[in-house]
Amino acid sequence: MAERDEALLARARALEEAIGEIGTTLDETTTCRELAAFLARHLHGSVTVALLDEQGGPAGRAARAGTEEAPAGRSPAGAGPDRWTRDGAAADSAGGDAPRLAAPLAVHDEHPLGTVTVLRPGGPDFSAGETAVLRQAARLAARHLGHARRLAATEDTALHLQRALVAEPGRPHPNLEVAGGYLPVGPRTLVGGDWFETVRLHFGRSLLVVGDVMGHGLDAAVDMNAYRTALREVAETDLPPHRVLRHLDAVVAEDDARRPATCLLVRVDPARSAATFASAGHLPPAVFGADGSASLVDLPVGPPLGTGVGGYEPTTRPLTPGETLLLFTDGLVERRGEDIDVSLARLAALRLPADSGPEQVVEEVLRRLDAPHAEDDVAVLAARIRARPAP
Repeated sequence: MAERDEALLARARALEEAIGEIGTTLDETTTCRELAAFLARHLHGSVTVALLDEQGGPAGRAARAGTEEAPAGRSPAGAGPDRWTRDGAAADSAGGDAPRLAAPLAVHDEHPLGTVTVLRPGGPDFSAGETAVLRQAARLAARHLGHARRLAATEDTALHLQRALVAEPGRPHPNLEVAGGYLPVGPRTLVGGDWFETVRLHFGRSLLVVGDVMGHGLDAAVDMNAYRTALREVAETDLPPHRVLRHLDAVVAEDDARRPATCLLVRVDPARSAATFASAGHLPPAVFGADGSASLVDLPVGPPLGTGVGGYEPTTRPLTPGETLLLFTDGLVERRGEDIDVSLARLAALRLPADSGPEQVVEEVLRRLDAPHAEDDVAVLAARIRARPAP
């Protein structure tokens, strides 16, 4: 009885260690390595963890621990010659000198995510207690792996949704080249409130838009889509940019549930080589000249949308076919603990290759400002007037 109690206590201690050591991250490879290291230490053998792909395809080795290699001609994933025991582990039925156990990476009756195999060349057979440790550790790892895969699938769906919302703006007139980009903040963020848009107007003009709803998550994305829909409807009236903002502000202010947002509008008129700007609490855009140098557009900034205060003013400046306009959300330039003027100066100091078009400007700016590691979502929209063919 004392031996049995001691065995149960040892098994409980091992399980407690497993809970603390396996599944410390949401990375599949790390979880498999943690499982292999734990079993190699507790079962004193060579451990191989093999995962099936997400479509249930053939297993590939994901992790290994222990000093002994699997005997030649034997499957490290435990496939083929195994016969499954009642306790969920596998016993070797193909002969050989090395005691061997294998268990599926599965929680109860769920479809296995892979297999974990333990070999003990030259050692004693595995005890019932060791078999139980293997089974419980495999189930624990399978639970973490399942959570990681479900989260990854959810994030992939959410990211495709965000990109569909952001990266499918209306088409501008053919006289305007445009390119856009969107990067979410970090690997765990889902949808957010950053967006850009282009709207065709009368007489060959196009309206460029970039906006940022405060906050992150699904609520911010829902509000972002509401702003975007309302803006399209208002823009069709062909009001000047500052009056579009005034109308949006009044509409949003009537809905207490709607989050505030910053927004920048630019009406580009290729026939007159001019652009008219209006800002609702948004950072100023940049213009890259034909020589690759950058400058910020100086324009008055009104309050964010949703305050009901209004007070938006237009600014018009020339925009030649050799210049590329860049609109962006604050995640591109802002850095924690840094004054915003310093952040904007970093952008203005960029020197791109001469005659960079919208696509190259987007790529270069995102790369040089290290946008993939930004502390907030990043949305950028670049545009350039197409040069008229010579008569």
